[in-house]
Amino acid sequence: MKILYLEDDKNLSQTVEELLLKEGYSVSVAYNAHEVLDLVYNEHYDLFLFDVNLPDMNGFELLQSLRDTGIETATIFTTSLESMENISKAYSVGADDYLKKPFFIDELLLRIKAVLKREFHSTNSLVTLSKDIHFNLNSNEIIHKNSVIALNPKETSLLKLLLKHTNECVSFELIYQTLWAFNEEYSETSLRTYIKNLRHYISKENIISIKKVGYKYLTFTA
Repeated sequence: MKILYLEDDKNLSQTVEELLLKEGYSVSVAYNAHEVLDLVYNEHYDLFLFDVNLPDMNGFELLQSLRDTGIETATIFTTSLESMENISKAYSVGADDYLKKPFFIDELLLRIKAVLKREFHSTNSLVTLSKDIHFNLNSNEIIHKNSVIALNPKETSLLKLLLKHTNECVSFELIYQTLWAFNEEYSETSLRTYIKNLRHYISKENIISIKKVGYKYLTFTA
């Protein structure tokens, strides 16, 4: 699971980053909103962990601007702001959770795991894809009995997107927007290759095509 952590307090940022890394998360750190925008437009993340009070743009404005471009990444705010007005503002711009500073790292980890459960319909980092096949959200690997298949970045982004929208049709537009950065040219041929690979790793019955619309991942039922 890839986390983009925005915190302008470098001491706090370093402490939280180290603890998240120990938990097995991949972490990118930013110290202001403009660094976030540079990172987001070039890479896909599973979770945003944003401070609110920033030197250039506050976290609420930042998330609103990201949501306006169609970025749906789950977001947790960490802030010392405690008023109901600020809490309401956080949720109104699209936050998934709101954690008041100072916080215990164990509480932060619980909040992250709760978001993970909601996003990927799993209580831990292993998502069941079929009876003998699992996907590790942290290592981006498909585990089939004793074999391990490492996915490339775009296969990973595609599978995670489909899992987030399990049993829903994911449009081509959203897929292209998620897999390809703003400065990249998307490729229909490449997308078909990624779908073919995922079907080979999992099962062609689990990922179905919706003609001229997109793709759908179907829930595994035992």
